[in-house]
Amino acid sequence: MPRDPLIGLVGKPSAGKSSTLNSLTDATSKVGGFTTIDPQRAIGYLQIDCACARHNVSERCRPNYGSCDGGRRSVPIELLDVAGLVPGAHQGKGLGNKFLDDLRHADALIHVVDVSGTTDAEGKNTRGYDPSADIAWLRSEIVAWIRGNLMDKWGSIRRRHIAVKATAVETLQNQFSGYGSTSSVVARTLDKLGLKEPLEEWSDETIDRVVNAFTDEKFPTVIALNKIDHPDADKNIAKIAKMQDPNTIVLCSAVAEIFLRKMTKQGYIRYIEGSEFVDTREDLIADGDPDGGGLKELDEKNRNRIENLKDMVLYRFGSTGVVQVLSKAAEILGLVPVFPVRNTTTFASGAGDSKVVFRDCVLVKKNSTVADVARKIMGDAPIAYIEGAGGTRVAEDQAVSVGKNDILSFRVGK
Repeated sequence: MPRDPLIGLVGKPSAGKSSTLNSLTDATSKVGGFTTIDPQRAIGYLQIDCACARHNVSERCRPNYGSCDGGRRSVPIELLDVAGLVPGAHQGKGLGNKFLDDLRHADALIHVVDVSGTTDAEGKNTRGYDPSADIAWLRSEIVAWIRGNLMDKWGSIRRRHIAVKATAVETLQNQFSGYGSTSSVVARTLDKLGLKEPLEEWSDETIDRVVNAFTDEKFPTVIALNKIDHPDADKNIAKIAKMQDPNTIVLCSAVAEIFLRKMTKQGYIRYIEGSEFVDTREDLIADGDPDGGGLKELDEKNRNRIENLKDMVLYRFGSTGVVQVLSKAAEILGLVPVFPVRNTTTFASGAGDSKVVFRDCVLVKKNSTVADVARKIMGDAPIAYIEGAGGTRVAEDQAVSVGKNDILSFRVGK
């Protein structure tokens, strides 16, 4: 199954980007995790509500990829570790050129920010640093990169635009295609601005507005405020929350998640990724289980650490936030899970007598049509017709959304 879109993780040195990635490396997890493809790319697992719960067949749901537990499904999604973020990246500082070249492949970004304020702009140890500055200069680097490339050629772009009588969308898409843009992205950018003047009359101020709007449209960003358990984090969180759209912010502690998963694997605690609950042997015995769930007994050091994590992270914030980071990225992209099946009545994907359902799931972007899904899954194969749930034929121009046209069967032929 196709695994795009691609989510890029960015962050200055020592912000905790590597820890955030490592906190998801449990590929056997039923909830989260990612499997390494190469040093920069990996497969994460996004939590979604599976269609099997909607149709009361959860006990027969067996995904080919990921897993499904009682209707809560983990779906593969590709992640990109975008390295080399330092101020001046657009001028080639650090790994600037490579950083920006990698960045252009991403459909959305997760910006891991050290909200403790204990690392400066270049990732060196300090105290009292304002992490809101990191959010501002990441954006300014991307905007400066795109604007610089555009202005270097603006004279010739303008002359060609007039000569061929192109539309603004056509001209800009010719320039922005290198960032992984599409004509629809450019069109949405210009629609939101509602510009009156023709492209050949754009001022520098108008070009700035276009580049900023395009950046927002092409690189929607989740702000992952990491190290929330540090004593200095609260004041920085409060400041950033006033400056940023709260719907783009996730509070997290990657180190806490790594520790909890490690203790779970070693049999000391019972913990489900993404939740606020941790049970120790003593907890389960107190709840009436004389065997303590078969868990090992904790030493005093680890017992104290778990209690501190409960108080400082889980009970205060509701989770470590790591699983929620991917969920937020999917939310801002408006991703829709679609379930291709062979039989839209039984939801089987294999042989006609198979009792296993919803083997596959793909993630498509908001506003995708049934035809878009067909091309993503079937490629250039000729499609005779498409069926939705219950065997009803579906028109190719119909939109897909959760609960509507999200269970599809493609009949090949002419």
